[in-house]
Order: sequence, then C-alpha cells, then structure tokens
Amino acid sequence: MIFIDEARIFVKAGSGGNGCESFYRTKYMRYPRPDGGDGGKGGDVLFVAHKGLHTLLDLKFKQNYQAHNGYHASSKGKTGRTGEACVINVPVGTLVRDHETGLLIKDLVEDGQSVVVAHGGGGGLGNFKHRYLNPPKAGEERYIDLELKLIADVGIIGFPNAGKSTLISSVSSVKSKIASYHFTTKQPILGIVKGDDFNFVIADLPGIIEGAHLGKGLGDKFLRHAERTKVLLHVVDMAGSEGRDPVDDYKKITKELKAYSDELTFKYKVIVANKMDLPEAEANLKRFKKKIKDDVLPVSAQEGTGLEELVSYLRDLLWKENLIEKSKE
Repeated sequence: MIFIDEARIFVKAGSGGNGCESFYRTKYMRYPRPDGGDGGKGGDVLFVAHKGLHTLLDLKFKQNYQAHNGYHASSKGKTGRTGEACVINVPVGTLVRDHETGLLIKDLVEDGQSVVVAHGGGGGLGNFKHRYLNPPKAGEERYIDLELKLIADVGIIGFPNAGKSTLISSVSSVKSKIASYHFTTKQPILGIVKGDDFNFVIADLPGIIEGAHLGKGLGDKFLRHAERTKVLLHVVDMAGSEGRDPVDDYKKITKELKAYSDELTFKYKVIVANKMDLPEAEANLKRFKKKIKDDVLPVSAQEGTGLEELVSYLRDLLWKENLIEKSKE
C-alpha cells in the first residue's frame, strides 16, 4: 500500500429540485386551488473518519466529488425527495481545511466523526404554500485540502540507521523494511504491541536529519506525524556505527523537534540506547549518561536484548499517565 498523507479535492453539493406549479380543481369548484409542492433539498458533501483507512491514496486519483441534486416536486402538495449525500471516507487523524482561506474546518480524530463541508441547495418553492414560485438554489462548492496526521500511542524517532525499523519489527506484529542504507523507511509504519491487559500502537517514523524542520531530507513531511503520538521513543545509535557521535545525534534531533513545534518539545520522551551489542556502545553509553541526565534504556534490537523491559516501561508509562484506555481488544 502506498502511503499518501496529503490531497486536494473539489466538492460540490447538490442543487435543490424545482418547485411545482399545479392547480387542483373539480367541477364543483369555482376557482382551482394551488397544490404544487416544494422541490427537495440538494445532498450535502461530508467527510467521515474511518478506522479501516490509513492513507489518502484514493483521493489522489479521484479529485472531484458531487452530491445528488434534490428531486423535483409534484402536484397534490408533494415535496421532492432530498438528494443523496456524497460521503467521503478518510482515515482517522485527517485534518480538513478550506483551500482558499487555509482555515481548519475539522480535525477528524475519532472513528465515525464527520463534518459537512458543502451544504446542498434549498429546493424551489411550489405554489401550494406560497403565492409565487421561487427557483431552487445551487449547492455549495469549494476546494478542500486534506492532511493526514497518523494517530499512534508511541512514535519512534531518530537518525537514519539508528535501528528504528529493527526495533518496531521486534516488538510488534509489523515487519518493517530493513537495510543498511539511509531512509529505508520512506513512509510511517504502524505496528501493534500486544499485551495481556491492553495493546498500544507504535509508529516507525522515517529518519529525521539535521534541518528536517525546514524540509531537508524527508523533512517536516513526517515530523507532523510525531505531533499525534502520546510518547516519543528517541532511538540513538549508541555504538556510533556510522562515525557519528551519540550525544551529538541526540542534541540535533532534540533541536529539530523544538524548531518544528512547542508541542513536540513538551511531549513525553523515552531515550533508547540501541546497538548495545556492538563493542563501542558501553563506553559511549557512560559518556552519554554524563552529558544527558535523562533516563536511558539500553537495548539491542538486533539481538533482542532489553526489549521486554522497554515494552514494559512504555506500557507502564501509558497507563500511569492516563495516556491510553485499558482495553483487551
């Protein structure tokens, strides 16, 4: 599945149906009685968040959406039926914006949540209740910008090749692509970490590099997804396997988060010292702890050591801080 997190579409609500001009008469009536009904309202266009969707791919290929027009009225005061609405399903976490103004219309963060973005036009008035006929109104139309921000309990961040893909593959059911070159992960990947009392969702976010908040590398295109997470799991290559310094790596990523948004700066963070199976890692970890006073969890995603402790730590954090609802789903 191709991951698409931005789309622009055109929507048009249905126009109202025509009102009816009709007169009822019998041989006993001196004057005929008006009995033309009103036209039906045009259908609305609305977005509905659906938990089964994870990408805006379909909206990249189909970019025009239109609801049905209202049905015409008839005699005997019969009102025309309302036109069928145009329902557009989008992933949970989709932001809906008006393209012209850039204003946020709705942030769809819950399954089943909906918003009407174009209202159907009113039906034309018949002569049953009104002295004169009025024409129907056209439905609203507008361009809509859609932006998807994945919703996950834990988001994995760090430099490329820090071992994020190996980590998520080891602790969840997902199998992320793994290779020894930069930007193996080119799109966010969601996995579920299962437990006895509740599960939580973990996201492998593409590698962040220095200057990412300005769009460098894969850039702020993926930093937006980190905003939705409840906890950030900062993975550091403690072995410095590519000639980088772990302390310097940590400070650079922290700087990128702060430059992108204050929300990321104050989010819960867990530091993971990865690649502890390599010989240089122990000495670097001692130096790292002297420079960075926060708690650090040492693991080897490759060897599988320390992962049970890491998962237990994350579960306790999510539960104790009321960041997740207890569930056996």
